[in-house]
Amino acid sequence: MTAVRNEPAFRDATADPEVVLEVTDLHVTFPTDSGDVTAVRGLSYDVRAGEVLGIVGESGSGKSVSSLAVMGLLPRNARISGSARYRGRELLGLDDRAASGIRGKEIAMVFQDPLSALTPVYTVGDQIAEALRIHSDIGKEAAARRSVELLDLVGIPNPKQRALAFPHEFSGGMRQRAMIAMAIANDPDLIIADEPTTALDVTIQAQILEVLKTAQQATGAAIVLITHDLGVVAGFADRLLVMYAGKAVETGSTEEVFYQGRMPYTLGLLGSIPRLDAGGRQPLTPVEGNPPSLASLPPGCPFVPRCPMAIDICSQTEPPLLRMPNSGDRHFSACHRSDEIERSNLTSTDIFPAVVAPESVAERTPREQRPTVLEVTDLVKHYPLTKGHVFRRRIGTVKAVDGISFDIREGETLGLVGESGCGKTTTLTELLRMARPQDGTVVVLGKDTATMSGRDRFAIRRDVQIVFQDPFASLDPRMPVGDILAEPLLTHGVPEAERRQEVRALLKLVGLAPEHADRYPHEFSGGQRQRIGIARALALKPRLVVLDEPVSALDVSIQAGVINLLERLKVELGLSYLFVAHDLSVVRHIADRVAVMYLGKIVESGPVDRVFDAPSHPYTQALLSAIPLPDPIKERQRRRIILEGDLPSPADPPSGCRFRTRCQLFAGLDEGRRQKCLEQHPPSLPQGDGDHLAACHYARVVDVL
Repeated sequence: MTAVRNEPAFRDATADPEVVLEVTDLHVTFPTDSGDVTAVRGLSYDVRAGEVLGIVGESGSGKSVSSLAVMGLLPRNARISGSARYRGRELLGLDDRAASGIRGKEIAMVFQDPLSALTPVYTVGDQIAEALRIHSDIGKEAAARRSVELLDLVGIPNPKQRALAFPHEFSGGMRQRAMIAMAIANDPDLIIADEPTTALDVTIQAQILEVLKTAQQATGAAIVLITHDLGVVAGFADRLLVMYAGKAVETGSTEEVFYQGRMPYTLGLLGSIPRLDAGGRQPLTPVEGNPPSLASLPPGCPFVPRCPMAIDICSQTEPPLLRMPNSGDRHFSACHRSDEIERSNLTSTDIFPAVVAPESVAERTPREQRPTVLEVTDLVKHYPLTKGHVFRRRIGTVKAVDGISFDIREGETLGLVGESGCGKTTTLTELLRMARPQDGTVVVLGKDTATMSGRDRFAIRRDVQIVFQDPFASLDPRMPVGDILAEPLLTHGVPEAERRQEVRALLKLVGLAPEHADRYPHEFSGGQRQRIGIARALALKPRLVVLDEPVSALDVSIQAGVINLLERLKVELGLSYLFVAHDLSVVRHIADRVAVMYLGKIVESGPVDRVFDAPSHPYTQALLSAIPLPDPIKERQRRRIILEGDLPSPADPPSGCRFRTRCQLFAGLDEGRRQKCLEQHPPSLPQGDGDHLAACHYARVVDVL
């Protein structure tokens, strides 16, 4: 089943002035071997009944630490001062017994990683029932019935059976729903949700946000939503609080912060987000540099090293959080030049100018005249599903990739998108193996992988390289960066003197200092490590680079710099990219063409602007509608398609059209037309002019932006 709805208008957060949580001058300090680290420095905010407060900022800004301090969940060595009052009652300093009476009953928390938060040896139903019985006088059977009702409320299918399952038997989205069910079990007045949608597919993220809204309606609770995704808070939060270096640097209504931002850091965050609704190749405005170390903050504003507007006073005095005179009563900003930003109506591109990459020679040449770098035809990869340990027997087949076709031309970027489990990673694995495929053909730079010799395969690997999703895991922590970059050169016989020169040139190419070659990976930030991964991929001067979720683990401000780097390198070096991602906003920004995968098949493909502006397949429409827009008014007025349920098992895909079990279009068809979807797999057919293809019996364009 699929729900289609429009976002409601903004809630009036001032309609109920009752303050549920009031945090005043909160400080949190952790002692370390190298000195004290003050993770939260004088944070103050309040949350009113029925209100949603979004707390945003980069990793290390103090978002999660401040909420854990309120909940009394920090380690014992943390030094906490200030005040956190729940309905007038002080929370800081409560002993564990008193705090446990409030946690889970009056204040509930939804953690970022539900698998770690749930006990693996108890069923999900028992854990929800336990939360009920701890805080209320309810019998075991009644608690079990109530746990089933709660699972049903948050949209778990077959809740009675699912209540008997263990956490590892749930998907990521279902585990997060179970966490929300546990959080609302005792009708709390306040729910703290710490990155509840991080690491989830966009369709599952949309489901979780919908469940949180349902939970709020059912309980009337106030919500503190901690996230780094400004699109999420644009459509959900009433007020925003932007944190940097342990302090609030701007706060106000969602509309004020998005449309009248008065702090350069806030404007930088907004400008660094790729927009799904932005046609053409709009430049991103990265916030260069990294957040400061909280162990040794210099005097003045902590944002000075990264701020293009910094003046002398910024290095001398840290600006206080002051009310903006021409804004609402609750709009505050901490910047010495806020008045100037307001008078001049400065935007993110005014403060953080971005250089637009020049058009490449390949882009000026018609696509059909450019040589093909990669051609995949009817690629199949099935895995046997077996049972037994001593005598193994085959009981089924996992159809991970089931007959997909696409090509990449010189100087082109193809975005391969879809939910987890759709077959993207298996496709990459088959391409990078460069061996005879199970079925179908893979032609790399004019050579069929089925007929390659070992020597051919070794030689062509120079021309095909990969950048992995996790830059830290992909770099050997025992090797200095210089050796990491030199390793592929050494493997392919490049002389030592030339290797040293090439390593320095690679570091400069990706925006790093050549003298950093002697450093180890742990001495670099996440964005810098990803730049090192890109440099390693470019060491052998490839023609095709496979990018496997290269920016998904980065903060938005760092992500923008890496995306701009990839665009620049593509033009300067004449590269072609196969860009695998689940973030369609990033894909629209960087890709020339896009292929949408679902359960081992490509369901829609074509030029990126054609597919995004005129999506014809119901699955593509659902993916696009699930991506939040960093624009409060647009986001709340959009037509939203919420896919129910999870991806079917590739070991037992539905008959006919594989998307029909979740398809919003199928749900509205009459029995006669449904029969075609039940029995026949739809072929990929042209949609209008050009090479825009969609595999749907009843394809039609729906505007979801």
